[in-house]
Amino acid sequence: MFTIEHEFDATVITLVDEGDDPKDYLQEDVTIEVFEDCVTVAQLEPQTDTVMNVTFSHAQLRELAAALDLPEGVYRLSPRKTP
Repeated sequence: MFTIEHEFDATVITLVDEGDDPKDYLQEDVTIEVFEDCVTVAQLEPQTDTVMNVTFSHAQLRELAAALDLPEGVYRLSPRKTP
């Protein structure tokens, strides 16, 4: 399950890990905040009760999305062509 909320300066997506089987190894919710200049990913670390954050540029996020569908290797995305 996930939620999408539009706030003043960001779009906030929350990914909720669900499941009934204890073998699913459910994780804490992941919150993704999309800002004009970056994207942040946050998740609670339950052992330390600390929120862990990672910040991506939009270029890094595009590369991550592309990498999910590619085999092992080294790649460089071509610049976007504007119409």
